Amino acid sequence: MTKILVVDDETDLEVLVKQKFRKKIRDQEYKFIFAVNGRHALEQLKENTDVDIVLSDINMPEMDGLTLLTKLNEQHSILKSVIISAYGDMANIRTAMNRGAYDFITKPVDFNDLELTLEKTIKQVNQMRETLRAIKENNILKMYVDETVLNFMDTREFESSLLTNETIEASVAFIDICGFTSISENETPDNVVKLLNSYFDVMVNEIITNGGFVDKFIGDAIMAVFRGDFHLDRAIDACLAVRNKIAALPSVSDNVNFKPSVSIGINSGEMISGNIGSSSLRRLDYTVIGDVVNTAQRLQSSATPGQVVISEKSFQKVKEFFKCEKVGEMTFKNKAGVMLIYEVVE
Repeated sequence: MTKILVVDDETDLEVLVKQKFRKKIRDQEYKFIFAVNGRHALEQLKENTDVDIVLSDINMPEMDGLTLLTKLNEQHSILKSVIISAYGDMANIRTAMNRGAYDFITKPVDFNDLELTLEKTIKQVNQMRETLRAIKENNILKMYVDETVLNFMDTREFESSLLTNETIEASVAFIDICGFTSISENETPDNVVKLLNSYFDVMVNEIITNGGFVDKFIGDAIMAVFRGDFHLDRAIDACLAVRNKIAALPSVSDNVNFKPSVSIGINSGEMISGNIGSSSLRRLDYTVIGDVVNTAQRLQSSATPGQVVISEKSFQKVKEFFKCEKVGEMTFKNKAGVMLIYEVVE
């Protein structure tokens, strides 16, 4: 349900809105609340924290619509505001837009236009919420922390999430771009960063497509985690796609002899999932830890360019669905004995 706050000192607009959208109100698609001026609107927002859209007049007593827009940008940055006013001159439109209005509708209200505007605005709000949710779930928050994101996150939810630690069954993949550091010797820092980000974009797209999420970026490598049904299969699918997409990319330039490739290690099993970091700084790394994760990283370090390497235990789980070749026995640091590893070919 989309909750919409209508702010207007002319009470007949409330009647018209309820009449026009009675079907959507009845079907619980829209819920409208009303305020008679900007001050009243801010009070309503304190009581209704889940409001998505504000429809506001400009000329109102106590607090006008343009002042309300300023307050909304300061206190409720995720809200989208649409101005509905008889003052449709360019000066008012530009002032409203400069203060954060998403759209502008003139009175008398064309309710067909208003309905289309609401649908467009709701879509934008939903996209914003999905983006912020993805930022949280993909652990990119620590890279882009700003006041808007932190205000969006409920403080109680944030603090309680510090205690959310659990043991999960999942698959983790380490994907490293082979020999990338050599590029910095021949390219400007700006070009190096742009190129690395372009490679990451390719990799992240395949990870997300296969239901995984990026746990962290480590230099020129990515750590990805896959949870839920068939997590190991999806991790392998994603990594094979990453390997093939990266290998198909062209060389950097005529001046730099670098053809991108990746080395990948995947491991699956039980691991601890939890928040690590500083609550006072609100800088947390929601991550997975444990022997399974450490082994995945060591598998990646043993892989050669173009290889996707898994353990024998993982091989036994997927051998009927993927073509694998035995690589041999490897000895890893802090691991007793030897480990038989396999390469996933296709």
